[in-house]
Amino acid sequence: QLELVESGGGLVQPGGSLRLSCAASGFTLGYYAIAWFRQAPGKEREGVSCFSSNDGSTHYADSVKGRFTISRDNAKNTVYLQMNSLKPEDTAVYYCAARPLCTLITTTGYDYWGQGTQVTVSS
Repeated sequence: QLELVESGGGLVQPGGSLRLSCAASGFTLGYYAIAWFRQAPGKEREGVSCFSSNDGSTHYADSVKGRFTISRDNAKNTVYLQMNSLKPEDTAVYYCAARPLCTLITTTGYDYWGQGTQVTVSS
């Protein structure tokens, strides 16, 4: 069974940091592009970051550039999202998803999704 499981969410103060994890089972993450999306209440799901499978390149939404870093540990079959300098507007449920090629502009083609992890940035 193919599965993605996110973890690492929580409550953090503005300016704080969190590291999200996306662990895969049933398939090898290295063969897929892995993206992080987020969805705030009343808003559409938006792409945050993507780790490309073919060349290891990374991609970020403008709203998180310079603050978030995506990485992959092939030995652990896990992708991480390090989030620094968090802002209240980063509050959302964060999802990881797998697709053959990276894109942050659509959820189309992402065949595998995790259940999501809540990130709340508040004082």
